[in-house]
Amino acid sequence: MMKRHSVRRLAAAAALMLSIGPGMSRADKFYSDDPLWKEPAPRHVDSAKFRALSDYYEFAVYPFAPPGELNHRKPKGGKQRLVYAAGATNTLGEVPDNSWYANRNYYKAMSKEEIQAGPSNVGPPESSGKWLVISAKNEGVTPGFTIQDSKGRRYLLKFDPLEYSELATATDTLVSKLFHALGYHVPENDIVHFTRDQLEIDPKTKFTGPDGKKRAMTERDVTEILLRVPKAKDGRYRGSTSLYLPGTPLGPHRYFGTRHDDPNDTVPHEHRRDQRGLWVHCAWLGHDDSRAINSLDMLHEDGGRKYVMHYLIDFGSALGSASVRPNSPRSGNYLFSWKEVAGQFFTLGLNIPEWAKAYYPNYPSVGRFEWKTFDPMAWRPEYINPSFENALPDDAFWAAKQVMAVTDDQIRWAVESGQYSNPAAAQWVVECLIKRRDRIGQVFFRQVLPLDKFRVEGNRLAFEDLGVKHEMYGAPSYQVTWANFDNKSETENAIAGATGFDVPGNTNGAYVVARIVGDNAEKDIKVYLRRSSANWEIVGIERGWVGKSKLHFATSGKS
Repeated sequence: MMKRHSVRRLAAAAALMLSIGPGMSRADKFYSDDPLWKEPAPRHVDSAKFRALSDYYEFAVYPFAPPGELNHRKPKGGKQRLVYAAGATNTLGEVPDNSWYANRNYYKAMSKEEIQAGPSNVGPPESSGKWLVISAKNEGVTPGFTIQDSKGRRYLLKFDPLEYSELATATDTLVSKLFHALGYHVPENDIVHFTRDQLEIDPKTKFTGPDGKKRAMTERDVTEILLRVPKAKDGRYRGSTSLYLPGTPLGPHRYFGTRHDDPNDTVPHEHRRDQRGLWVHCAWLGHDDSRAINSLDMLHEDGGRKYVMHYLIDFGSALGSASVRPNSPRSGNYLFSWKEVAGQFFTLGLNIPEWAKAYYPNYPSVGRFEWKTFDPMAWRPEYINPSFENALPDDAFWAAKQVMAVTDDQIRWAVESGQYSNPAAAQWVVECLIKRRDRIGQVFFRQVLPLDKFRVEGNRLAFEDLGVKHEMYGAPSYQVTWANFDNKSETENAIAGATGFDVPGNTNGAYVVARIVGDNAEKDIKVYLRRSSANWEIVGIERGWVGKSKLHFATSGKS
């Protein structure tokens, strides 16, 4: 089996470590500073350029020739289907803090203030002063503005469709809070209420009129745009603001390959655990428009060092919303699928899909969001996503435990940030998120042994059984065996008589490994311990699942 693509001490050495394959001399399995919980400081990016990606290319090409290195795909000229293990992890199988992801709620429960603030360091635009209109978006069903508040901060100001007040703004805001809690980098999104006279046009602002000609923007242009968005009885308008991200925009990131102008981007995106696990997170939130155009890379600068940060943006197509209208009832399925087409064709349309059986209450501010027909394993976005296609049971477990860690109260706090005016609509969203969360745990926790947060207490190996914690089953019994472990040769030597959770006393090296199994021996966990002075510490974790031993793992290279 291939060596895990784990994060190492030096970013400069990461690419070399990832390229090591069978037959080559390898370094130790564990380094003295393992496990890393934060990636090393990024290497300086000399030159990164903006790139635009085609929205239509994903729909037209991906169903026929999905890009990237996909699990179970036969390589050119090869006979054996290959599987790629996740990369960008530490030796515990966790994702260290990095330019894609940061460990948050699962590792330290967030307060109500933290959940509702999201990534906020600034907050919404200053409400006491004028908002300067810098530019305007007039095309499409829902227009919007770029504004600058009295403190000089720039925001995107977006609105709901006229017929569905709160649909897009509530979704975009509260989903951003939950993605932040799950660990992703997102913009600061907030609900705002304002009056027409708060908007003031910058004299330099240009506007493209109905005739397609660009000219100076007028007060009438602003008024005509606001006629196309909902207005409250008190005369105020509701919108959602998204604070401009710091740095220079570089365009979207793809869900496969790497940025060739970023020396820190060494793991193909389809093999990053934080991107594979995003599949489970998007399934929970119904974010079916999770594709490249709803991401953004930004070139940051800190102390003279430039590096690329990767953000998720635009969450209006989630929670039953399609931004401009309620989502399609078949949301959670590819827009085009050969399997579904064949099924309908050969059954003459008599095979009724599960999505067609769903019930949706009449909440215009929510759209089509439900939980009774939700199948996390079958859920897919509208477009094929190579990262999602590569997800393995250990990737799904990593993501599912993040979802299960979001409590009922935290869900309510996030939904509060959406400011639904109908309490019944808000309660429906809360209920759906709770039920969908629980179903995710029930499905993905069964694929592996859901044991986590390993530690040594006294001289005993301890852990959390997430299945027991979330009341999925009673306290089961586990068997454990121990072996001495050679860190250079990666060989094991069984320790006779060591079958309990106490660390054996008759060890003969710096490392030991405990193998834990339950009812199914294929679903095992190997926990590696290292002696530190007189104590033992957890240094590595490897998870098994049914059929894993029969897979042929490949070493990935850059795409």
